[in-house]
Amino acid sequence: MRFIECLQGSELWLSSRAGLCTASRFEDAISVLSRASGAKKAGDPTAVSDRYAADLAIEQISGKPHGEPPKSWILDRGHEMEKAARRLYEARTGYFVTEAGLCVDDDGFGYSSDGLVEEDGLLEIKSPIDSTKIIEMFQTGDVSEYIAQCMGGLWITGRKWIDFIYYVPDLEKVGNDLHIKRIHRDDAFIDDMVIKLALFMSRVQKYKEILSNTERK
Repeated sequence: MRFIECLQGSELWLSSRAGLCTASRFEDAISVLSRASGAKKAGDPTAVSDRYAADLAIEQISGKPHGEPPKSWILDRGHEMEKAARRLYEARTGYFVTEAGLCVDDDGFGYSSDGLVEEDGLLEIKSPIDSTKIIEMFQTGDVSEYIAQCMGGLWITGRKWIDFIYYVPDLEKVGNDLHIKRIHRDDAFIDDMVIKLALFMSRVQKYKEILSNTERK
């Protein structure tokens, strides 16, 4: 594993992750249909997974990002929220956080860490705008949609735990602006996920071969 020092959303960050299956998309990559749909049967890859595999195949050929880039205002807001959340986290926990940029392994996987905490920890920061999503989080505490991303980060970095942060600065007056949930490494989950990711990457390779074939039907 190696770290690439770069600002998330920067040109270097975008180019460095081109063709990589990144932890933020692990859930999409391994997603399968729960029931039959058209020509597909239950357990087959979802349309989202297929599209992501095709995107990565094109990126691996071109060496650059494929598709529409993230909107600049979303990236700018994300940078500001992450910086503020890290400062607040350090002040409230006493931990020192190191920014890490992009973590890349040797097998085509990447993880954009929101921070390294001491020797064993990571940070994953979310700062949602959607008020219904904020309410749902505070009602249920459910972070299941982010588990693949978090476990992916722990897998790639070899770390033991991740502090998942929900940062909502508008809730500062009631003391709920920084919600922290510690998630510990689950090796059984990771082992299962890695098997599914290997199958996904085989599909990426298959699509890459199709796109590289110069013989037209």
